[in-house]
Amino acid sequence: MPNARLEALVYGAALALIIGWVLYVGRGVFVPVVLGVLVVYVIVGLTRLLGKLPYLGRAMPAKLSYALSILLICAGFAFGGYLLVANIDTVLARGPMYQESLLASIQTVAVFLGFETEPTWISLRQDLLAQINVQRVIGSTVVSVTSILASFVVVFLYTSFLLLELRYFPAKLAGLSSDPQRVARIRKVTSDINARIGSYLALKTFVSVLLGAISWVIMTLYGLEFATFWAVLIALLNFVPYIGSFLGVVFPVAMAIVQFGDINTVVMLLIYLSLVQFVIGNFLDPYVMGNSLNLSPFAILVSLTVWSGLWGIAGAFLAVPITSILTIVLSGFPGTRPIAVLLSRDGRL
Repeated sequence: MPNARLEALVYGAALALIIGWVLYVGRGVFVPVVLGVLVVYVIVGLTRLLGKLPYLGRAMPAKLSYALSILLICAGFAFGGYLLVANIDTVLARGPMYQESLLASIQTVAVFLGFETEPTWISLRQDLLAQINVQRVIGSTVVSVTSILASFVVVFLYTSFLLLELRYFPAKLAGLSSDPQRVARIRKVTSDINARIGSYLALKTFVSVLLGAISWVIMTLYGLEFATFWAVLIALLNFVPYIGSFLGVVFPVAMAIVQFGDINTVVMLLIYLSLVQFVIGNFLDPYVMGNSLNLSPFAILVSLTVWSGLWGIAGAFLAVPITSILTIVLSGFPGTRPIAVLLSRDGRL
């Protein structure tokens, strides 16, 4: 019996390594597919939320709810693409000015710390930054973001075809097996996944949009350049657990350092953006989301590390939904249910 368990453990570890290798090598194929599936979940979740609206939702036909949800998602993608395209030329043109402003800030800090000589870009390159060029960094970042934007077209195609096949999904489930009990189990697992992931993504989208809107108001009041772009980035980063909230403050504050060079303005912007992240992340987010996913915080952190290592930035965004789906699937089988219990927050599935 112990030998059988050891053999099963070895086979399981080997299978996990093989699956991980396949996911890593094929990330260019798998990531757009998974993103397309999650976009469908968002559309379905928004459709359900629209159907629950008082007066309007109850009277709205299902097809109209789907159409409105798709329109909202497309408008969001189009708005994000417009922001990127509209700001590329401005960012590249102002690159030298940002470089000089950053150098002035570094020199101010050097004087405050009592350095004998004020740093210059030449000395910084030689001593610390190893051939840094702010304009080049900005340009390469913009190119990377543009390539990500181009991949959204592929995601859109996957989403479109998945929506077309959505009506046939129940019939496909019924045809998976001739055993009624097995079909019922598959239906239950699928229904649980759809309910949890759909609600999570729809509600998370609402909270992220609200966070981005409040952050936009704060940044606009302080006159931060590209406030709309930073607000959209903050909303997107809110889908990344833990690290997203940190980066959602760091990026605008870094821009403020380059733009203003005034420590008081930078500190106040840092305080207000951090306060918004803290209030929404610790009070509004748990209240709205409730226990929709029932995942352990430690499991979320580990999954964030694993999926980021496999799929990069896309893996960070997909870590929570994928882990939730794995937990639901593992809980449906006696042999893997203990793993699902360990991944859950309270041990109740």
